[in-house]
Amino acid sequence: MSEALIAVEAAGTDTTVPAVSGARRFWRRLRAQRAALVAAAVVALLVLVALGAPLLTALEGQDPTTYHPSLIDSARGGVPVGSFGGLGGGHWLGVEPQTGRDLFARLVYGARVSLGVALAATVLQIAIGVAVGAAAALGSRLLDQLLSRATDVIVAMPLMIMALALLAIVPASFPRTVLVTLVIGLIGWGNIAKIVRAQTLALKGLDHVAAARLSGWSTSRVARRELLPGLAAPVITYAALLVPMNISVEAALSFLGVGVKPPTPSWGQMLTAADVWYQAAPQYLLLPAGALFVTVLALTVLGDGVRTALDPRAASRLRVGTGRRDRTGTSSEEATA
Repeated sequence: MSEALIAVEAAGTDTTVPAVSGARRFWRRLRAQRAALVAAAVVALLVLVALGAPLLTALEGQDPTTYHPSLIDSARGGVPVGSFGGLGGGHWLGVEPQTGRDLFARLVYGARVSLGVALAATVLQIAIGVAVGAAAALGSRLLDQLLSRATDVIVAMPLMIMALALLAIVPASFPRTVLVTLVIGLIGWGNIAKIVRAQTLALKGLDHVAAARLSGWSTSRVARRELLPGLAAPVITYAALLVPMNISVEAALSFLGVGVKPPTPSWGQMLTAADVWYQAAPQYLLLPAGALFVTVLALTVLGDGVRTALDPRAASRLRVGTGRRDRTGTSSEEATA
């Protein structure tokens, strides 16, 4: 309906309006931010490493679960033999204290767990939040009140405490990676539901949405054709910021011993086992901590760049004062216009 209204208005004029897609504007604004581009490259590299973990470990000739007791000095309490934690051609980043498992293999396989859990939990949070928020805004007053109060309860729940309680009572036979994903996803959708509800209520008052409803469109069709495109920007922005948050939550749960269980590698789990080895084998602590820091930082910077690219007001604020002025006080952008 909005496309039809724009076409009717353009048909009454003699001026040809070039069609510039929203995706093209988004990419143009995102490319203008160097920090976001660097962060996107880092995230893409991390995803490739996670997806190619079997190939990378095959090139090294190791795997994340095999013990190498010959590489451990039992007389010194399990410290790896050799300098820099046993680093060498056969073990690119050294080996794990006490077990001798390859650190590089566990690090790249841990990236699969951390990124996979965070992305899957984010998708679950977005799906539930969009459904609940849209239903509350488009439904009856009673449904709005019920869903809003349920959302308030979810938002008020302390995520870590609830996750610890749920993970502690579930049987150990249940796949731990799936369980962590479900717990994070089912508890953390409250904020996105509030954002979607508020944005949907604002969109309902626009002319093209009112025209679609007056033309006899069903509620589902109005939501699909007129409301969802308007919800894309805030939802994508919040999703980009949710991923690093979920990575930190998964690492914290694994660090506390209720997340992913051995022998499945996880960065948080590696930090748990490394807390007593930071002096004897510092690389065992620094490697997963550094990977977590770089991943969360890159995703946060990328999320902020996506927010700026999707928000025209933020993009215009970035351009304030950047145009050069001539002697008459007119900026270069104004002169071009």
